[in-house]
Amino acid sequence: MLKILFWLGFGFLLSLSTIATANDKVLRIYHDSDYSAHSESAESMRMGFLTALDEVNNEVNGYRFELVKKNHHGNVVRSKRTMQQYLKDPQALFILGGLHSPPYIKFRQYINENEILLMVPWAAGGPITRYADGTNWVFRLSVDDTKAGLRISEFAVRAKSCKLPHLLLEDTGWGKSNFASMTGYFKSNKSVTPTVTWYNWNTRPSEAKIILRDIANSGSDCLLFVGNAVEGAVFMNAISELDSFNLPVLSHWGITGGDFAEQLGPEVLSKLDLTFVQSCFSFVTSPKTGFSQAAFKRAQRLFPDVLGTPSPLQAPTGFIHAYDLGRLLINALQSIELTDDMASNRRRLRDKLEQLDKPIQGLVKTYQQPFKAYSPDHPDAHEALGLSDHCMATFTPGGVIQLVDQ
Repeated sequence: MLKILFWLGFGFLLSLSTIATANDKVLRIYHDSDYSAHSESAESMRMGFLTALDEVNNEVNGYRFELVKKNHHGNVVRSKRTMQQYLKDPQALFILGGLHSPPYIKFRQYINENEILLMVPWAAGGPITRYADGTNWVFRLSVDDTKAGLRISEFAVRAKSCKLPHLLLEDTGWGKSNFASMTGYFKSNKSVTPTVTWYNWNTRPSEAKIILRDIANSGSDCLLFVGNAVEGAVFMNAISELDSFNLPVLSHWGITGGDFAEQLGPEVLSKLDLTFVQSCFSFVTSPKTGFSQAAFKRAQRLFPDVLGTPSPLQAPTGFIHAYDLGRLLINALQSIELTDDMASNRRRLRDKLEQLDKPIQGLVKTYQQPFKAYSPDHPDAHEALGLSDHCMATFTPGGVIQLVDQ
Protein backbone atom coordinates (compact mmCIF):
# COMPACT_ATOMS: atom_id res chain seq x y z
CA MET A 1 0.00 0.00 0.00
CA LEU A 2 2.85 2.36 0.89
CA LYS A 3 4.52 1.58 -2.44
CA ILE A 4 1.30 2.41 -4.30
CA LEU A 5 0.96 5.73 -2.44
CA PHE A 6 4.62 6.50 -3.14
CA TRP A 7 4.27 5.93 -6.87
CA LEU A 8 0.97 7.83 -6.98
CA GLY A 9 2.63 10.76 -5.21
CA PHE A 10 5.68 10.56 -7.45
CA GLY A 11 3.46 10.48 -10.52
CA PHE A 12 1.56 13.53 -9.29
CA LEU A 13 4.79 15.48 -8.71
CA LEU A 14 6.11 14.39 -12.11
CA SER A 15 2.92 15.57 -13.78
CA LEU A 16 3.22 18.94 -12.01
CA SER A 17 6.82 19.21 -13.22
CA THR A 18 5.75 18.41 -16.77
CA ILE A 19 2.97 21.00 -16.65
CA ALA A 20 5.38 23.61 -15.28
CA THR A 21 7.83 22.86 -18.08
CA ALA A 22 5.10 23.00 -20.71
CA ASN A 23 3.88 26.34 -19.38
CA ASP A 24 7.37 27.79 -19.17
CA LYS A 25 7.38 30.46 -21.88
CA VAL A 26 10.90 30.69 -23.23
CA LEU A 27 12.46 32.61 -26.09
CA ARG A 28 15.65 30.70 -26.79
CA ILE A 29 18.54 32.51 -28.47
CA TYR A 30 21.38 30.47 -29.96
CA HIS A 31 24.76 32.22 -29.82
CA ASP A 32 26.66 30.72 -32.76
CA SER A 33 30.25 31.76 -32.04
CA ASP A 34 33.84 30.63 -31.57
CA TYR A 35 34.17 30.02 -27.84
CA SER A 36 37.55 28.34 -28.41
CA ALA A 37 40.28 30.20 -30.33
CA HIS A 38 38.39 33.51 -30.16
CA SER A 39 36.62 33.16 -26.84
CA GLU A 40 37.30 36.81 -25.96
CA SER A 41 34.97 38.04 -28.71
CA ALA A 42 32.36 35.37 -27.98
CA GLU A 43 32.25 36.20 -24.27
CA SER A 44 32.21 39.94 -24.97
CA MET A 45 29.17 39.55 -27.24
CA ARG A 46 27.45 37.33 -24.71
CA MET A 47 27.98 39.84 -21.92
CA GLY A 48 26.78 42.78 -24.02
CA PHE A 49 23.63 41.00 -25.10
CA LEU A 50 22.81 39.75 -21.58
CA THR A 51 23.32 43.28 -20.24
CA ALA A 52 20.66 44.57 -22.63
CA LEU A 53 18.29 41.75 -21.63
CA ASP A 54 18.82 42.55 -17.96
CA GLU A 55 17.35 46.01 -18.54
CA VAL A 56 13.94 44.32 -18.99
CA ASN A 57 14.52 41.73 -16.25
CA ASN A 58 15.31 39.12 -18.89
CA GLU A 59 11.77 38.83 -20.20
CA VAL A 60 9.33 40.42 -22.63
CA ASN A 61 5.57 40.01 -22.95
CA GLY A 62 5.50 37.14 -20.47
CA TYR A 63 8.33 35.21 -22.15
CA ARG A 64 11.75 34.86 -20.56
CA PHE A 65 14.98 34.83 -22.53
CA GLU A 66 17.45 31.96 -22.53
CA LEU A 67 20.83 32.42 -24.23
CA VAL A 68 22.39 29.15 -25.38
CA LYS A 69 26.14 29.08 -26.12
CA LYS A 70 26.89 27.17 -29.34
CA ASN A 71 30.63 26.83 -29.92
CA HIS A 72 31.34 26.33 -33.63
CA HIS A 73 35.16 26.45 -33.13
CA GLY A 74 35.45 28.61 -36.26
CA ASN A 75 34.16 25.69 -38.35
CA VAL A 76 31.49 26.29 -41.01
CA VAL A 77 30.08 22.75 -40.69
CA ARG A 78 29.58 23.15 -36.95
CA SER A 79 27.90 26.49 -37.58
CA LYS A 80 25.45 24.87 -39.99
CA ARG A 81 24.77 22.20 -37.40
CA THR A 82 23.69 24.96 -35.00
CA MET A 83 21.34 26.30 -37.69
CA GLN A 84 19.81 22.84 -38.09
CA GLN A 85 19.33 22.49 -34.34
CA TYR A 86 17.71 25.92 -34.28
CA LEU A 87 15.19 24.91 -36.93
CA LYS A 88 14.17 21.87 -34.86
CA ASP A 89 13.80 23.82 -31.61
CA PRO A 90 10.21 25.09 -31.09
CA GLN A 91 11.45 27.67 -28.58
CA ALA A 92 14.35 29.11 -30.62
CA LEU A 93 13.57 32.66 -31.75
CA PHE A 94 16.78 33.75 -33.47
CA ILE A 95 20.49 33.08 -33.82
CA LEU A 96 22.98 35.62 -32.52
CA GLY A 97 25.98 35.41 -34.82
CA GLY A 98 29.65 35.34 -33.96
CA LEU A 99 33.01 36.65 -35.14
CA HIS A 100 33.52 34.55 -38.27
CA SER A 101 32.01 35.57 -41.61
CA PRO A 102 32.63 32.38 -43.67
CA PRO A 103 29.69 30.36 -42.23
CA TYR A 104 27.20 33.12 -43.00
CA ILE A 105 28.59 33.76 -46.46
CA LYS A 106 28.74 30.07 -47.37
CA PHE A 107 25.24 29.30 -46.04
CA ARG A 108 23.55 32.58 -46.85
CA GLN A 109 21.07 30.92 -49.22
CA TYR A 110 20.34 28.14 -46.71
CA ILE A 111 19.74 30.72 -43.96
CA ASN A 112 17.25 32.73 -46.01
CA GLU A 113 15.45 29.84 -47.68
CA ASN A 114 14.87 28.22 -44.27
CA GLU A 115 13.80 31.49 -42.62
CA ILE A 116 16.57 31.45 -40.04
CA LEU A 117 16.50 34.80 -38.26
CA LEU A 118 20.18 35.73 -37.91
CA MET A 119 21.30 38.80 -35.95
CA VAL A 120 24.97 39.71 -36.47
CA PRO A 121 26.95 41.78 -33.91
CA TRP A 122 30.43 41.01 -35.30
CA ALA A 123 30.97 39.10 -38.60
CA ALA A 124 31.76 41.77 -41.18
CA GLY A 125 31.70 39.97 -44.55
CA GLY A 126 29.91 42.16 -47.08
CA PRO A 127 27.64 39.51 -48.67
CA ILE A 128 26.13 38.37 -45.35
CA THR A 129 23.26 40.87 -45.29
CA ARG A 130 22.82 41.20 -49.06
CA TYR A 131 20.45 38.56 -50.43
CA ALA A 132 18.56 39.40 -53.60
CA ASP A 133 16.80 36.08 -54.27
CA GLY A 134 13.96 36.31 -51.76
CA THR A 135 13.13 37.53 -48.27
CA ASN A 136 16.25 38.59 -46.39
CA TRP A 137 16.46 37.14 -42.88
CA VAL A 138 19.87 38.51 -41.85
CA PHE A 139 20.34 41.78 -39.94
CA ARG A 140 23.64 43.28 -38.84
CA LEU A 141 24.77 45.85 -36.30
CA SER A 142 28.51 45.75 -36.81
CA VAL A 143 31.37 46.79 -38.99
CA ASP A 144 30.52 46.05 -42.64
CA ASP A 145 33.30 45.20 -45.09
CA THR A 146 31.81 47.31 -47.85
CA LYS A 147 32.45 50.23 -45.48
CA ALA A 148 35.40 48.94 -43.43
CA GLY A 149 37.57 48.42 -46.49
CA LEU A 150 36.80 51.96 -47.59
CA ARG A 151 37.57 53.45 -44.17
CA ILE A 152 40.86 51.52 -43.84
CA SER A 153 41.94 52.49 -47.37
CA GLU A 154 40.95 56.13 -46.92
CA PHE A 155 42.86 56.34 -43.63
CA ALA A 156 45.92 54.75 -45.23
CA VAL A 157 45.99 57.51 -47.83
CA ARG A 158 45.05 60.41 -45.56
CA ALA A 159 46.98 59.59 -42.39
CA LYS A 160 49.81 57.40 -43.70
CA SER A 161 50.37 58.95 -47.15
CA CYS A 162 50.04 55.53 -48.75
CA LYS A 163 50.46 55.47 -52.54
CA LEU A 164 51.45 51.85 -53.28
CA PRO A 165 49.45 49.58 -50.94
CA HIS A 166 49.91 45.87 -50.51
CA LEU A 167 46.98 43.76 -49.32
CA LEU A 168 47.66 40.80 -47.02
CA LEU A 169 44.36 38.93 -46.85
CA GLU A 170 43.17 35.63 -45.44
CA ASP A 171 41.97 33.34 -48.22
CA THR A 172 38.29 33.17 -47.23
CA GLY A 173 35.04 34.80 -48.25
CA TRP A 174 35.79 37.48 -45.67
CA GLY A 175 39.17 38.22 -47.24
CA LYS A 176 37.63 38.31 -50.73
CA SER A 177 34.95 40.70 -49.50
CA ASN A 178 37.66 43.14 -48.35
CA PHE A 179 39.68 42.62 -51.53
CA ALA A 180 36.72 43.97 -53.52
CA SER A 181 36.21 47.09 -51.38
CA MET A 182 39.90 47.93 -50.91
CA THR A 183 40.93 47.50 -54.55
CA GLY A 184 37.79 49.40 -55.57
CA TYR A 185 38.80 52.36 -53.41
CA PHE A 186 42.37 52.61 -54.71
CA LYS A 187 41.34 52.19 -58.33
CA SER A 188 38.65 54.87 -58.05
CA ASN A 189 40.55 57.38 -55.92
CA LYS A 190 44.22 56.84 -56.75
CA SER A 191 44.16 54.95 -60.08
CA VAL A 192 46.27 52.28 -58.38
CA THR A 193 45.74 48.52 -58.35
CA PRO A 194 47.11 47.17 -55.04
CA THR A 195 49.29 44.10 -55.04
CA VAL A 196 47.94 41.25 -52.95
CA THR A 197 49.11 38.21 -51.01
CA TRP A 198 46.67 35.54 -49.82
CA TYR A 199 47.40 33.40 -46.77
CA ASN A 200 45.61 30.53 -45.00
CA TRP A 201 44.60 29.99 -41.41
CA ASN A 202 47.31 28.51 -39.16
CA THR A 203 50.13 30.22 -41.05
CA ARG A 204 53.41 29.44 -39.25
CA PRO A 205 55.85 32.13 -38.11
CA SER A 206 58.48 30.98 -40.63
CA GLU A 207 55.96 31.29 -43.45
CA ALA A 208 54.87 34.70 -42.19
CA LYS A 209 58.44 36.01 -42.28
CA ILE A 210 58.93 34.87 -45.89
CA ILE A 211 55.70 36.62 -46.92
CA LEU A 212 56.64 39.81 -45.08
CA ARG A 213 60.17 39.94 -46.53
CA ASP A 214 58.70 39.73 -50.02
CA ILE A 215 56.27 42.56 -49.23
CA ALA A 216 59.06 44.70 -47.73
CA ASN A 217 61.07 44.27 -50.95
CA SER A 218 58.13 44.90 -53.28
CA GLY A 219 58.23 48.69 -53.20
CA SER A 220 54.92 49.00 -51.37
CA ASP A 221 54.62 51.80 -48.80
CA CYS A 222 51.83 50.45 -46.57
CA LEU A 223 50.29 47.11 -45.64
CA LEU A 224 46.53 46.55 -45.41
CA PHE A 225 45.87 43.42 -43.34
CA VAL A 226 42.72 41.33 -43.02
CA GLY A 227 42.83 38.52 -40.48
CA ASN A 228 41.74 37.41 -37.05
CA ALA A 229 43.63 37.50 -33.76
CA VAL A 230 45.44 34.17 -34.17
CA GLU A 231 47.03 34.88 -37.55
CA GLY A 232 47.29 38.58 -36.74
CA ALA A 233 49.55 37.82 -33.77
CA VAL A 234 51.74 35.58 -35.95
CA PHE A 235 52.24 38.26 -38.59
CA MET A 236 52.69 41.19 -36.19
CA ASN A 237 55.20 39.29 -34.06
CA ALA A 238 57.06 38.44 -37.26
CA ILE A 239 57.07 42.12 -38.27
CA SER A 240 58.64 43.06 -34.93
CA GLU A 241 61.48 40.60 -35.60
CA LEU A 242 62.25 41.86 -39.12
CA ASP A 243 64.53 44.90 -39.33
CA SER A 244 63.73 45.20 -43.04
CA PHE A 245 59.99 45.75 -42.47
CA ASN A 246 59.04 49.32 -41.60
CA LEU A 247 55.68 49.79 -43.32
CA PRO A 248 52.63 51.11 -41.48
CA VAL A 249 49.97 48.43 -41.01
CA LEU A 250 46.28 49.22 -41.44
CA SER A 251 44.21 46.30 -40.20
CA HIS A 252 40.69 45.05 -40.12
CA TRP A 253 39.20 44.69 -36.65
CA GLY A 254 39.46 40.88 -36.66
CA ILE A 255 42.68 41.17 -34.66
CA THR A 256 40.67 42.49 -31.70
CA GLY A 257 38.54 39.35 -31.40
CA GLY A 258 40.97 37.23 -29.35
CA ASP A 259 44.07 37.55 -27.18
CA PHE A 260 46.05 39.44 -29.83
CA ALA A 261 47.38 42.13 -27.46
CA GLU A 262 48.45 39.52 -24.88
CA GLN A 263 50.21 37.48 -27.58
CA LEU A 264 52.26 40.52 -28.61
CA GLY A 265 52.91 42.14 -25.26
CA PRO A 266 53.78 45.79 -24.48
CA GLU A 267 57.23 45.78 -26.13
CA VAL A 268 55.97 44.57 -29.52
CA LEU A 269 52.83 46.73 -29.42
CA SER A 270 54.93 49.84 -28.81
CA LYS A 271 57.13 49.01 -31.84
CA LEU A 272 54.34 48.61 -34.37
CA ASP A 273 52.82 51.34 -36.51
CA LEU A 274 49.42 49.62 -36.34
CA THR A 275 45.92 51.06 -36.66
CA PHE A 276 42.67 49.17 -37.20
CA VAL A 277 39.02 49.83 -37.86
CA GLN A 278 36.40 49.89 -35.10
CA SER A 279 32.91 51.30 -34.70
CA CYS A 280 32.87 54.84 -33.31
CA PHE A 281 32.30 54.24 -29.61
CA SER A 282 34.72 53.38 -26.84
CA PHE A 283 34.18 53.05 -23.10
CA VAL A 284 37.75 54.38 -22.77
CA THR A 285 38.04 57.34 -25.17
CA SER A 286 34.47 58.40 -26.04
CA PRO A 287 32.88 61.13 -23.91
CA LYS A 288 31.18 59.59 -20.89
CA THR A 289 27.40 59.97 -20.67
CA GLY A 290 24.87 58.91 -18.08
CA PHE A 291 23.62 56.29 -20.52
CA SER A 292 27.01 54.70 -21.25
CA GLN A 293 28.04 54.76 -17.58
CA ALA A 294 24.77 53.10 -16.54
CA ALA A 295 25.25 50.36 -19.14
CA PHE A 296 28.79 49.64 -17.95
CA LYS A 297 27.81 49.64 -14.28
CA ARG A 298 25.02 47.18 -15.04
CA ALA A 299 27.53 44.94 -16.82
CA GLN A 300 29.93 45.18 -13.88
CA ARG A 301 27.15 44.03 -11.55
CA LEU A 302 26.31 41.10 -13.82
CA PHE A 303 29.91 40.06 -14.54
CA PRO A 304 32.03 41.18 -11.57
CA ASP A 305 34.76 38.58 -12.20
CA VAL A 306 35.42 40.05 -15.65
CA LEU A 307 34.49 43.73 -15.42
CA GLY A 308 35.14 44.35 -11.77
CA THR A 309 38.91 44.42 -12.29
CA PRO A 310 41.28 47.11 -13.63
CA SER A 311 41.98 44.96 -16.71
CA PRO A 312 40.49 46.31 -19.96
CA LEU A 313 37.40 44.76 -21.47
CA GLN A 314 38.66 42.37 -24.16
CA ALA A 315 37.09 42.58 -27.64
CA PRO A 316 35.04 45.59 -26.46
CA THR A 317 33.17 46.15 -29.72
CA GLY A 318 31.60 42.72 -29.31
CA PHE A 319 30.00 43.95 -26.10
CA ILE A 320 29.04 47.31 -27.61
CA HIS A 321 27.42 45.90 -30.75
CA ALA A 322 25.61 43.05 -28.99
CA TYR A 323 24.29 45.46 -26.35
CA ASP A 324 22.95 47.88 -28.97
CA LEU A 325 21.51 45.02 -31.01
CA GLY A 326 19.82 43.68 -27.89
CA ARG A 327 18.12 47.02 -27.31
CA LEU A 328 16.82 47.08 -30.89
CA LEU A 329 15.49 43.53 -30.59
CA ILE A 330 13.78 44.19 -27.26
CA ASN A 331 12.09 47.25 -28.73
CA ALA A 332 10.84 45.20 -31.67
CA LEU A 333 9.66 42.33 -29.49
CA GLN A 334 7.71 44.66 -27.21
CA SER A 335 5.77 45.83 -30.26
CA ILE A 336 4.57 42.44 -31.53
CA GLU A 337 2.26 39.74 -30.25
CA LEU A 338 4.13 36.63 -29.17
CA THR A 339 2.54 33.18 -29.32
CA ASP A 340 3.65 29.59 -28.90
CA ASP A 341 4.05 29.37 -32.67
CA MET A 342 7.74 30.25 -32.93
CA ALA A 343 7.83 30.25 -36.73
CA SER A 344 5.15 32.95 -36.64
CA ASN A 345 7.07 34.87 -33.96
CA ARG A 346 10.18 34.82 -36.14
CA ARG A 347 8.28 36.26 -39.10
CA ARG A 348 6.65 38.98 -36.99
CA LEU A 349 9.99 39.93 -35.48
CA ARG A 350 11.73 39.98 -38.86
CA ASP A 351 9.05 42.27 -40.27
CA LYS A 352 9.05 44.55 -37.22
CA LEU A 353 12.80 45.04 -37.39
CA GLU A 354 12.28 46.69 -40.78
CA GLN A 355 9.65 49.01 -39.28
CA LEU A 356 11.32 50.43 -36.16
CA ASP A 357 10.38 54.09 -36.53
CA LYS A 358 11.08 55.53 -33.07
CA PRO A 359 14.54 56.62 -31.87
CA ILE A 360 16.32 53.92 -29.85
CA GLN A 361 19.35 54.93 -27.83
CA GLY A 362 22.46 52.81 -28.04
CA LEU A 363 26.14 53.16 -27.26
CA VAL A 364 27.35 53.77 -30.81
CA LYS A 365 24.52 56.20 -31.55
CA THR A 366 20.77 56.79 -31.32
CA TYR A 367 19.23 54.58 -34.00
CA GLN A 368 16.67 56.15 -36.33
CA GLN A 369 14.99 53.35 -38.29
CA PRO A 370 18.11 51.14 -38.24
CA PHE A 371 16.72 48.64 -40.76
CA LYS A 372 14.50 48.98 -43.81
CA ALA A 373 12.89 46.62 -46.31
CA TYR A 374 15.71 45.05 -48.30
CA SER A 375 16.11 45.27 -52.06
CA PRO A 376 19.13 45.07 -54.39
CA ASP A 377 18.69 48.81 -55.01
CA HIS A 378 19.12 49.45 -51.26
CA PRO A 379 21.98 47.11 -50.29
CA ASP A 380 22.51 48.70 -46.86
CA ALA A 381 18.90 48.20 -45.75
CA HIS A 382 19.83 45.52 -43.19
CA GLU A 383 22.90 47.41 -41.91
CA ALA A 384 22.35 49.38 -38.70
CA LEU A 385 25.73 51.15 -38.98
CA GLY A 386 26.96 53.29 -41.86
CA LEU A 387 30.31 54.58 -43.09
CA SER A 388 30.25 57.48 -40.61
CA ASP A 389 30.07 54.93 -37.76
CA HIS A 390 33.41 53.35 -38.78
CA CYS A 391 36.48 54.83 -37.04
CA MET A 392 40.14 53.90 -36.66
CA ALA A 393 41.83 52.86 -33.44
CA THR A 394 45.10 51.68 -31.98
CA PHE A 395 46.41 49.72 -28.99
CA THR A 396 48.21 51.32 -26.09
CA PRO A 397 51.30 49.36 -24.97
CA GLY A 398 49.07 47.95 -22.22
CA GLY A 399 46.66 46.51 -24.78
CA VAL A 400 43.84 49.04 -24.32
CA ILE A 401 41.97 49.94 -27.51
CA GLN A 402 41.63 53.68 -28.06
CA LEU A 403 40.01 55.50 -30.96
CA VAL A 404 42.32 57.80 -32.88
CA ASP A 405 40.04 58.99 -35.68
CA GLN A 406 36.64 59.89 -34.24
